Amino acid sequence: MDTAELEKLKYPTGKYTPPEKIKKSEVKRWIREIDKLPKRLKDTVKSLSEVQLDTPYRDGGWTVRQTIHHLADSHMNAYSRFRLALTEENPTIKPYMEAKWAELIDAKTAPVKYSLDLLKNLHKRWVMLLKTLDKDQLKKTYFHPDKNADQKLDGVIGLYAWHSNHHLAHIENLKKKMNWN
Repeated sequence: MDTAELEKLKYPTGKYTPPEKIKKSEVKRWIREIDKLPKRLKDTVKSLSEVQLDTPYRDGGWTVRQTIHHLADSHMNAYSRFRLALTEENPTIKPYMEAKWAELIDAKTAPVKYSLDLLKNLHKRWVMLLKTLDKDQLKKTYFHPDKNADQKLDGVIGLYAWHSNHHLAHIENLKKKMNWN
C-alpha cells in the first residue's frame, strides 16, 4: 500500500484544518454535526455482528468497537475541557494517551451499546451547552500541552465535528469495503 492510500484510510475526510476566520454559521453547522453523531453512529453499526464489530477499519487500525469506545472517551474529555475553559482562565488541560486507552479491556470487549448510550446522553448535554455560548465564550481558551498552544473553543467545536465525521467515515468505509450493507 502506498503512502497516499494509507493517508486516505487514516483520514477519510482529510485532516482537520480550521478556517482562518470562523463564522457564526460554521459554528452552528458544526454543533448540528456534533448533535447528529450519536444517531448516525448507532444507525451505522446497528446491524453489525460481534465479529464485524471486532474488525479493524484498516491494517494496524482500531476495530469498529474500539473506534466507538474511543469516540465516547474523546468526547467525554472534550466536554470536560469545554467546561474547564468556561469556568477558569485558560486552564491547562490534561492530555490522555488515546491509543493506550483503546487497548484497555473495556475498549476492546465492552458492548458498543455502552458507548452509544453514553454518546447519546453526553451529546445532549454538550450540544445544550454549545448552543448557549455567546461570542465571548466562543473565544475562551484552554492550553493544550501536547500542542503547546491555546485552543479557542470555536475552533475546537470544528475539531470535534470533524472528529465525529472522521471516525464515522472509518466505519462507513469498512462497511462498503466488506459489503456489509
